[in-house]
Amino acid sequence: MTTDSTQTLATGSRASWRRTHTCGELRSSHIGSTVTLNGWVAGRRDHGGIYFVDLRDRYGMTQVTLATELSDRTQFSTEWVVAITGEVVARESGNANAELPTGEVEVRVKELVVLSQATVPPFEVDDGIETAVEIRLRHRHVDLRRPEMTRNLIHRSRFIGAMRRAFEAQDFVEVETPILTKATPEGARDYLVPSRVHPGEFYALPQSPQIFKQILMVSGLDRYFQVARCFRDEDLRADRQPEFTQLDMEMSFVAEDDVFEAWEKVMASVFDEVMGIQLATPFARLTWREAMDRFGSDKPDLRYGLELVDLAQWVPLSGFKVFEGALAEKNGRVMAICVPGGGSAISRGQMKTLESRAKELGAQGLAWWKPGESGGGAGPVARFCEGDSGADLLARLGGGEGDLVLFCAGEQRLVWKVLGALRTDCARRLELIPKGHTAAEHYCFAWVVDFPMYEWDEETGAFMSAHHPFTAPVDPTLAGDQGELMSRAYDLVLNGWELGSGSIRIHDQKLQARIFDQLGISPQEARAKFGFLLDALGSGAPPHGGFAMGLDRVVALTLGLEGIRDVIAFPKTTSATDLMCGAPSPVPDRQLAEVHVARAGRGRTAEGGAASPAGA
Repeated sequence: MTTDSTQTLATGSRASWRRTHTCGELRSSHIGSTVTLNGWVAGRRDHGGIYFVDLRDRYGMTQVTLATELSDRTQFSTEWVVAITGEVVARESGNANAELPTGEVEVRVKELVVLSQATVPPFEVDDGIETAVEIRLRHRHVDLRRPEMTRNLIHRSRFIGAMRRAFEAQDFVEVETPILTKATPEGARDYLVPSRVHPGEFYALPQSPQIFKQILMVSGLDRYFQVARCFRDEDLRADRQPEFTQLDMEMSFVAEDDVFEAWEKVMASVFDEVMGIQLATPFARLTWREAMDRFGSDKPDLRYGLELVDLAQWVPLSGFKVFEGALAEKNGRVMAICVPGGGSAISRGQMKTLESRAKELGAQGLAWWKPGESGGGAGPVARFCEGDSGADLLARLGGGEGDLVLFCAGEQRLVWKVLGALRTDCARRLELIPKGHTAAEHYCFAWVVDFPMYEWDEETGAFMSAHHPFTAPVDPTLAGDQGELMSRAYDLVLNGWELGSGSIRIHDQKLQARIFDQLGISPQEARAKFGFLLDALGSGAPPHGGFAMGLDRVVALTLGLEGIRDVIAFPKTTSATDLMCGAPSPVPDRQLAEVHVARAGRGRTAEGGAASPAGA
């Protein structure tokens, strides 16, 4: 239905409908002006023949009104795209909406043009509506219209822009590295791309720009950064995606402190520009061993206490044979955390939950003690905490009556894992973690340094790089037990999350060859996989180091979000599928033949049927 006042836009129409203002722009200063707005119909209400319509775009929402004679000829519905022209007027007394920046005014519509019709949306485009994740992802084009999602993507964009300016202010040069590259072992599985012109050969999508940025340092670029797209074919969880974005950097002629200082300047500048938050620098620094001993985690949350305490000197006073036996084992530890007020705040039922959690993590049980007023108290180990034993224990823990002491005994890494997890659980239960994301005190950054060089892989029965094989060792002579060697690797952690990692790199060709040898990589295999890097290191390589931070994670944290899905425009599910466009999907056999790939096993064909087994 079209009239002089309400029209449907025809293809090729001249753009008389183009907006003069956005839907978030109008204020009382615009009263009396004639304006044209474009946007989506967010809602419409009929009040006695007058339509009140909420018009939405990326910038905000404006209420517009259609008088009786116009509304009778109007055909439009929710999520239709329209253009309206009308006069800005003040809202009637008492009808102003303080929650909207445009809430003091409305537009009295004189003309309405339908730019695009819409089917009934699969869910209401509103921040307050709970909708299943699968439905949101399948209809992402609708989901992204929600104001919260729009704000998230704008925040991400501003974060990247501020980061670029901060790096450029320190003379870093942005360089793009290849997406189609060589498959190299970096810890996760590669996504492979078959070559059409080289039958039987494959490119790999980069897990990181690691080797290329090192070669840039050998090339003399000195300071590099990049907003890098990375790809890893690994099992997913809430904070992982198969493709993700890193804020990547590398520097020449540096030690750890130089990298830390440069990155802290970037973070301080970005937080100030984007969020108006002045971060305190330098950030805290802990060795990996200190982080594990104090917090039971290599990514500690420093916003609260509940630190682990070693009880090796107390155990003989207790006379508790179980603890004494644990200390006698190789790498045996007895440690505890003291939860202030936990004696009354944590119920018996909650204690059972904590015990179940400890068992899930590998402990045989959970020993605990609630100190009493005059010694003794309650708990499975209370009788070992009486008299001088209890007094000595409380002195070590800084605890007292009404608190809760949680013990763990066993192999060192198990003790760290169990008490580290219980520390976090108790902090959440007792609401010890500050809430919010808009002030400096909500962010506790720390550098964790001197990580182990190697980790033992039970599946292969061999050592593997804890970081990556290009990480420099603390001791370049590699003296001592391989499992005890420490590296010049470091992580930046924030509020219990690992934001990113980096290291000082190996810049000596001979040392790099020795590291490959310790990893069981033969000279022939090293030459085949990393020959171009070894050649570069042999051509005159400066000492260099760098760092890469996950953009998705830091953007989510600065928005107060637990997961990264809502800061990515088009994320995958936890099964690595794109529900909106249907990826991954089968392709015709003709396309497979062009890249010299044959189907193996059973799967879907491009026609939707089952594929025959290879060779059938």
